[in-house]
Amino acid sequence: MIRNLVKISIAILFICSCANRGNPSGGEIDVDPPKIVKSSPENFSTNFNSESIEIVFDEFIKIRNLDNELIISPPIDPTPQISPIGSVNKVLSITKMDSLLENTTYSFNFGESIEDNNEGNKLSDFRYVFSTGKFIDSLQINGNITDAFNREISQDINVLLFEIDSTFSDSIIYNTKPKYVAKVVDSTSSYKLKNLKAGNYLVIALEEENKDYIFQPDSDKIGFHDSYLELPKDSVINLKVFKEKIANKITRPRQTSLNSFIIGNEGNENLKIKLLETKQNEIESRITKDIKSDSLIYWFKTKNEIDSLKLAISNEFLSDTFNLKIFKKKKDSLVIKPNPTNVIKFYEDFSLLINTPINSIDKNKIQIINKDSSATDYTLKLDSINNKIDFLFEKTQNENYILNFLPGSIEDIFENQNDSLSFKLKTKTFDDYGNLFLKIIGKNSAKIIQLVNSDNKIKYEKITDEY
Repeated sequence: MIRNLVKISIAILFICSCANRGNPSGGEIDVDPPKIVKSSPENFSTNFNSESIEIVFDEFIKIRNLDNELIISPPIDPTPQISPIGSVNKVLSITKMDSLLENTTYSFNFGESIEDNNEGNKLSDFRYVFSTGKFIDSLQINGNITDAFNREISQDINVLLFEIDSTFSDSIIYNTKPKYVAKVVDSTSSYKLKNLKAGNYLVIALEEENKDYIFQPDSDKIGFHDSYLELPKDSVINLKVFKEKIANKITRPRQTSLNSFIIGNEGNENLKIKLLETKQNEIESRITKDIKSDSLIYWFKTKNEIDSLKLAISNEFLSDTFNLKIFKKKKDSLVIKPNPTNVIKFYEDFSLLINTPINSIDKNKIQIINKDSSATDYTLKLDSINNKIDFLFEKTQNENYILNFLPGSIEDIFENQNDSLSFKLKTKTFDDYGNLFLKIIGKNSAKIIQLVNSDNKIKYEKITDEY
């Protein structure tokens, strides 16, 4: 009985040992992108006159995100059909190419859109190039793209070239497709335009959502080169995109109080407001910016009874005239708000934000004292557009300050005056803050230094006066 159990155990061990040795392997994972077996017509063909293209791969492929990845340069209208879309195949087909220009080099850059069916290995930056003429254009340019206000650029930026010929005009970017297009690689902020022909071109960078290569001022960002591109002379072109502020309309002023109208100011950096049809010295007026928005406020003061105003409002693009009825509304009282309200930083100025236009400031009625009750010297700075008063004084660490304002220190254009006011401020120690020392190398000019957070919001800004 024992001998039989031993024999059975040995047999089981032998079977397990054999099973372990014979365990099959899944093989190495495929990490290679699909390879092109042949193309018809061949890549970089000349005298191209075919209505379709077939590119054969060594394995089944699928196409993803073609709308964002594919760049056809120059653009073909209507866009050719490309397959497979939504399925797999070993053949990539390009059909319905019936609007090609003569003696033109075309490039199909597929970006990251082609990948194998099994592992998703991408065939990066595959380009199919052909010419309808006798040769392939071989000139190229490259460069980098930056954003004027953001540290990172968008994924939706292309570089466009418009040929300077007999049909060229300054409005071409608003209504015409470009001659050449290149996609900006957002990870490197760089681009490369290949297979260009000699000539002069307008170069722009365009950030757009609908990818039609037509500049829409209301929604798109744009970047210009300071001169026309000359090929083959130029080879490196760097561009900076920004959002233009262009007013499409001037909004009708809206009465907000008995003596003020607010005017929407989106895109109206140089808005001009003129009072029409009034006798000399009949109306006194002022313009300030609204504290809560970029809108402008038109203030008026008169000793006479009036029931309407006529304003002419214009900028460099538009102009309009408005007849405004004056309704009986509440008068504005003087409201003064301090900024900051508790801790003041060493580089900050203390400010008073006023809601109505400032008429006068009596410095003799204003005093700043420290915790030892010693007077602190200060300088006043009046910003009449933003309607605020800045108090500039030297601040020391771990100090307390009291700002006292006697009645009548501040008066607005409606002869409203402040009552007694007192504001308390304090500073921290130098050790409570970090220090950053910068050495800026470059051309002699004024500099703007900004510290921003991860959301690109400006936390600190300093403008140097040194050239």
